[in-house]
Amino acid sequence: MPYISIESGKLTAEQKKRLIERLTATAAEITHIPVQFFTVTIKELSDENFGIGGKPIDEIKRNYNG
Repeated sequence: MPYISIESGKLTAEQKKRLIERLTATAAEITHIPVQFFTVTIKELSDENFGIGGKPIDEIKRNYNG
């Protein structure tokens, strides 16, 4: 059974719905595996709970956007 896992910050219910639909459809099209066999999970993490390059994501976003 194919399994797709996404880790992200906070998403709206609509964004989650669209991600699940599109990821499943695209993966099924590419692999020729029926959509019924795919499982998608979305793990939401707050920005201060993970980092890249030794810096927390919330700090990176502040510097990038500001």
